[in-house]
Amino acid sequence: MSKKRVVVGLSGGVDSSVAAYLLKEQGYEVIGLFMKNWHDESVTISDECPWLEDSNDALLVAQKLGIPFQTLDLSVEYKEQIVDYMFSEYEKGRTPNPDVLCNREIKFDVFMKKALALGADYVATGHYCRKDSIEKDGKTVYRLLAGKDDNKDQSYFLCQLSQEQLAKALFPVGELQKPEVRKIAAEADLITAEKKDSQGLCFIGKVKLPDFLQQQLKPKTGEVYEIPENSSVIKMHQKAIDTAANEDEWLKAVAAPFTFRPEDGLPKGEHRGAHYFTVGQRKGLNIGGTPKPLFIVATDVEKNAIYAGQGGDHPALLRRGLFIEKDEVHWVREDLALKPGEPRKTSGRIRYRENLSPVTLYMREEGLYMVFEEPRKGIAAGQFAAWYDDDELVGSGVISAKS
Repeated sequence: MSKKRVVVGLSGGVDSSVAAYLLKEQGYEVIGLFMKNWHDESVTISDECPWLEDSNDALLVAQKLGIPFQTLDLSVEYKEQIVDYMFSEYEKGRTPNPDVLCNREIKFDVFMKKALALGADYVATGHYCRKDSIEKDGKTVYRLLAGKDDNKDQSYFLCQLSQEQLAKALFPVGELQKPEVRKIAAEADLITAEKKDSQGLCFIGKVKLPDFLQQQLKPKTGEVYEIPENSSVIKMHQKAIDTAANEDEWLKAVAAPFTFRPEDGLPKGEHRGAHYFTVGQRKGLNIGGTPKPLFIVATDVEKNAIYAGQGGDHPALLRRGLFIEKDEVHWVREDLALKPGEPRKTSGRIRYRENLSPVTLYMREEGLYMVFEEPRKGIAAGQFAAWYDDDELVGSGVISAKS
């Protein structure tokens, strides 16, 4: 039997380096590919090239492991499918997650197709998650599981993968703790063993999102309004929940975002553009003089207004529910998809590194409602909500601005 061929997305980091090492040790034929996804040097925050260092490190790892290596230029696809979409979402006042999109549209779509064209049986990455399979009704069903390292679990970032993508994916470091990965890299004498984890945008490199946005979206001066805790808008929101006549009314009320107008608050200062900010954000307003720090509770890009409240426990920051429109509901486990009218108790999260919390899913003809047992802070339209059965990620969807 010939060896199974695996193409590893070598990012120049320690995790993908160890993924390639482990696969080679397990007897696979391994090929390393580096994805170059960005050319525009104008968005860097330092004089160094944002991708060249990573590319060189990936090359050195491949040479050390004795595996073929090449760089794949996906910058056109990345700009069209990730960057342009991201700017469009921020301009609409939504909060996209470029890392989730990068995995769905680039790593496990464009990149995977290129890898399979090279005769690969699988594509591997350095993600901290796991995959297994079960037999159901005579078919193989793949399961996406949380990584063993609770502090590094990256299953959320893969919440939009399909069964077809999972079938061809391998996650070699998913069973390991991060210190174990670094130890393996050091013992294998890989140059990335002590390299810090990337904090930049997915595959763009050393660039921070606020800097990136401000270089690409034009500033537009507007007003910041402080919303008091006893705001009539907040009271009406709660009243709608408490007086709902039936379950459908209650779901719409509990998932409704807060909608404020300038007259609902007190002017506190100016901002440089509502499209730069998101619900739950604290940094960046640069407005002092309040007993508690100001957190953004709502934005309105049409009026270019930002609404803020004092303290991280401000009632306008907290909501129990969210809504995902029908076309945005995605089931990793298609066999577990809910039918309209069906509820299911499970657990969920709305951002990476957030602890899983008990939720109930309610499927309706128009989409999916997700209701938490306890209020969650900073639910924002455009974010991905994901739901799990124990440590298995079952489905996800984009949070709607409607209810």
